[in-house]
Amino acid sequence: MDSKEIFCSKCGFVVDEKTDDRRPDRSFGESDSNRSHAGDKSSLVRHDRGLSTVIHSVDRDSTGNPLSSTMKSSLVRLRRWDSISRVKSNDERNLRYALGEILKLKEKLSLSEAISEKAAYLYRKALEKKLIRGRSISALVAASLYAACRASETPRTINEVANAIGVRRKEVTACYRLIFRELDLKMPVVDTVSCIAKIASNADVSEKIKRDAIKILKKAERQHILAGKHPMGMAASALYLAGISAGEIKTQRDIADAAGVTEVTVRQRCKSLRQIT
Repeated sequence: MDSKEIFCSKCGFVVDEKTDDRRPDRSFGESDSNRSHAGDKSSLVRHDRGLSTVIHSVDRDSTGNPLSSTMKSSLVRLRRWDSISRVKSNDERNLRYALGEILKLKEKLSLSEAISEKAAYLYRKALEKKLIRGRSISALVAASLYAACRASETPRTINEVANAIGVRRKEVTACYRLIFRELDLKMPVVDTVSCIAKIASNADVSEKIKRDAIKILKKAERQHILAGKHPMGMAASALYLAGISAGEIKTQRDIADAAGVTEVTVRQRCKSLRQIT
């Protein structure tokens, strides 16, 4: 193997060495696609960051032959103690449960891996600052995930996150304000136009109405009407007005349900948008 060593040709003293072995590993009973020396990548969504070893569940030896009954019972006991030894304190047990909930929410809300990593990072920071004491783990998980969505400008409402995990919106809101203040988060302003695609998909409206709604929002942005308004509410109102103009009428309730806001919000925002349409 070429070890990339720099050594003295007279005495053999090694001055520098870079001995990363990148040759394919020997594989016992596994596919040829998984022969890397590096192993799986580190991840914040795993409570041990993916760095701990795992006793494989296949009861076979290195040559592929089945193990004896005595050895099988020993491995079962070793696997159980290996699983127990990974969680050494209440904080680690808390973290393991919370990260499992983040992965479940990621699948339910169809979020990217980057968002789940960000949510795991925020929850770890909250746990370090002892913010979990006296609060629901599920609520803090939901708040961390919602904060990660806000930071990445992913259009997910706090109601969607709360309903997905089965926690009251009030609890999630309180936890979000807590981590926002204690972790000193800086959130970007949500682009109202980016909310159009999501609401239009939920409400099943045509592409023409989407384009017309975007034009309405662009015009409202130039006239500074969007400042301080709920982005989902403004996007829903623009879609509602665009639908009326195109003759493809959707009720305010349909649009409000698709956006996750109330009919009153849509009605009030329509008043300000009608002035420019």
